[in-house]
Amino acid sequence: MPGSPGAGPGATSWPGERFGLPADGVGSVAGFGRRLAALTVDWLSGYLIAALFTGPEVVSAPFTVLGIWFLLTAVPVAVFGASAGMTALGIRVASIGSAAVVGVPRALARTALVAMVVPPLVRDADGRGWHDRATRTMVVRTRA
Repeated sequence: MPGSPGAGPGATSWPGERFGLPADGVGSVAGFGRRLAALTVDWLSGYLIAALFTGPEVVSAPFTVLGIWFLLTAVPVAVFGASAGMTALGIRVASIGSAAVVGVPRALARTALVAMVVPPLVRDADGRGWHDRATRTMVVRTRA
């Protein structure tokens, strides 16, 4: 178990410690609940916008909803580091390394992996899913 005495090299006491993140508060790793809530806000926003275009047929147009959600997520994450849902929940996507922003290629890849559902569910000790590991990102809190 991470942080246990004798846990071996690389053991950490809290998620994000090995990346120099605090244990809690601003800048700490965002929990799964906040991330799921932000995803839900973004998905519902995509659903509502799709309903404006398709009307009642939105239920039978899942790829329209997916496409709109994809744009509503990837573009703001690439430019600002957070989608509307993430901003509402006080989290953002941070680049691991020296890059100030995630950028377009990594935001597109990350969002595509989130759309596959499984990558965000398989997480490491730092709370990073496969999508974050593949794109060298992590989701951190922007407020307490």
